[in-house]
Amino acid sequence: MSRPDILDSSAWVECLDDGPNTRHFAPILRKLPDLIVPSLVIAEVRKVALSQRTREMADDVTHAMRSGIVVPVDAAIAVSAADLFIKYKLPLADSLIYAITLARKATLWTQDDHFEGLPHVRYFPKAET
Repeated sequence: MSRPDILDSSAWVECLDDGPNTRHFAPILRKLPDLIVPSLVIAEVRKVALSQRTREMADDVTHAMRSGIVVPVDAAIAVSAADLFIKYKLPLADSLIYAITLARKATLWTQDDHFEGLPHVRYFPKAET
């Protein structure tokens, strides 16, 4: 049985922009509603959409993300994230996303170099445009 998938915030934004790495992330995006969506990723992507795009786009992407399997941050995820923060020196938001990835036995798809080389991560370097 294959692992479930998670797109991190950078992958969602790349798809919004139809950037070069969309080719890696679009097939995963099409797995909605079976895609795992950390609630933190919803907040990060909505923030970008509201600040750099239109409210309509922010609402559309938020609606799409909420159609997935939304996973909130609970106490167990918070504890795991703190350990991952120390172990891998990840920023706190990335630690929370990675903790959800490990808890759900998922694969994280990203172009965020903080995740490069970590287990259960499919990392694609951000292409220069």
